[in-house]
Amino acid sequence: MPSFDVVSKVQWNEIDNALGQAQKELAQRFDFQGTGANIEKQLPEGLMVSADTEDRVRAAIKVLEDKLVKRKVSLKHIELGDPSKGPKGSSRLLVKVKEGIEVDKAREIVKLLKDSKMKVQAAIQDQQVRVSGKNRDDLQAAIKHLRGLDLGIELQFVNFRD
Repeated sequence: MPSFDVVSKVQWNEIDNALGQAQKELAQRFDFQGTGANIEKQLPEGLMVSADTEDRVRAAIKVLEDKLVKRKVSLKHIELGDPSKGPKGSSRLLVKVKEGIEVDKAREIVKLLKDSKMKVQAAIQDQQVRVSGKNRDDLQAAIKHLRGLDLGIELQFVNFRD
């Protein structure tokens, strides 16, 4: 029985490249000189952006977002936290990198596929959704249907098997 998996994966190598480019730009730009603007990777949570003032933190985030877009990383993968005070009056902001499909979104995907009256079955497996059907055309229609929806997360369709 043909099947495919719906996943939401982040290309960490592209995030690392964008992070390096953003750090380089922050070091070279005149408006960031002396502000202590810095972006660093903190693995379990995501990225920490810090600077002397909150507006410089927001400007550094814009630089990071520009670099992510140029590296073709969807901004749906990142979630901005609230600015917090750091040492010596500086400001910090945690940028979370979301990977995988949460259970609520997976249930929503399964419900949307069932409501569409397509001849496919969907099952939640860990942080992905496996969709199976009797023929390839049904699966391709399901992919087309899911691409047309805005679920708030970036979806990829992998592991297509006949």
